[in-house]
Amino acid sequence: MDKFVIDQAEGLRRLLAREGSRVIAVTGGPGAPGRTTTVINLAAALTAHGKDVLVIDECLGPRSVSGLLGGVRGAGNFAAVMRGEMALDEAIGRHALGFGVLAASREHRAQYTGAQLNKVLSGPADFVLIDAQLDAEGALSPLAMHAHDLLIVMRVSAQAITDAYACMKRLHFAHAIGQFRVLVNHIEHAPDAQAAFENLAGVASRYLAVSLENAGCVAADPHMPRAVQLSRCIVDAFPSTAAARDFRHVAAELPHWPMRPALSARSTGAGRSTSFAEAVAADSCSAPAQQVGVQTAPAGVAAAAVSALASGQGNAAESFVSTVTGVPSAPASAHAGWRADPPVPRPTPQHA
Repeated sequence: MDKFVIDQAEGLRRLLAREGSRVIAVTGGPGAPGRTTTVINLAAALTAHGKDVLVIDECLGPRSVSGLLGGVRGAGNFAAVMRGEMALDEAIGRHALGFGVLAASREHRAQYTGAQLNKVLSGPADFVLIDAQLDAEGALSPLAMHAHDLLIVMRVSAQAITDAYACMKRLHFAHAIGQFRVLVNHIEHAPDAQAAFENLAGVASRYLAVSLENAGCVAADPHMPRAVQLSRCIVDAFPSTAAARDFRHVAAELPHWPMRPALSARSTGAGRSTSFAEAVAADSCSAPAQQVGVQTAPAGVAAAAVSALASGQGNAAESFVSTVTGVPSAPASAHAGWRADPPVPRPTPQHA
């Protein structure tokens, strides 16, 4: 009953203030943390709750939203909307479950101003979910900068936590973002997800002065690959599974997240005044040359990964990943730029 009253009050405030859509950009580190499947399943779950949802697909290709759903007809008319040749309702493709999909490639996004891009986000949709594509420096697109919330999807593993921290660090220095929401995906045990989140939140707060909000967790479900093979979302194909229940729970809580200004409104400037490397070099929150005290159980792997990441020893995180996986450290991969840059060591103060 309380949530119903809060939901009604929030809807009334939005109606009176004409705030438009609630925009959420979803991203994560490299690899496959489950960012796109998260967008699809949240869209389906929100639609089932009676919300009007628009999905903006920035990551084109076979693993994109349209690709995983078997193609959504009419989802590629972003440029026509920007040129004023087509209304938004006519341009978006409608999935069978009811949510809309609009593909927006990098080439189409780059040539428009913030005011023009806002046309896409000021439509009748209650929620706009952006499957956000980051650039080579880990920065958001101008379109994703209109988001009110930035949701980071990560898994509970040494490499995944390292990548998630690196992703948040780059976004923080690129856009001065001070808060992220974190969804822990593909978990075996809920305590592991909670411990991993708490450890990561402590490291982010201590060394980046960034706060993390727990958006929930999604269970590892053997039915997820089958749903992908069927070009379906697990919320619709296998609604009784653990992952489907978790996605519905996150979607039910999402409308109650506190409403914040868009990232673009919080930005201090249109461009980045310093490069990421310069920001890291001048980082006043760099960690001292000591390990952070983190939990080792029940999420021993996750906690130790965060501890190694926060260490001042240069290759500590990479060495730990090698130990856990049993695979020797390889040369820099194609996405090596995403790896976490270890904090600059500082002398440890001596205490009596």
